[in-house]
Amino acid sequence: MKSFEDISEEEINNFYKKIGTNVKKMRHKRKMTQLQLAQALGHKSVGLVSQSELYLRKQHFNIKHLYQIAYILECDICIFFQES
Repeated sequence: MKSFEDISEEEINNFYKKIGTNVKKMRHKRKMTQLQLAQALGHKSVGLVSQSELYLRKQHFNIKHLYQIAYILECDICIFFQES
């Protein structure tokens, strides 16, 4: 039986980086700036978006963010989890 303990920290980090990269790609495809996306999410600054897209300081999008971003960008949430 598998355990979550079998997943390395590096795997988790790469997973969050992949999600951030995919959000950024889709945002660019929709010709939306980080500020526009942040404001659409109800934030006043780009902090969450910019840091999460780069996985800077281990900041990442949570599932609620991803659901909202998919809605805003009019895309399937599954896109964020795909390999580039």
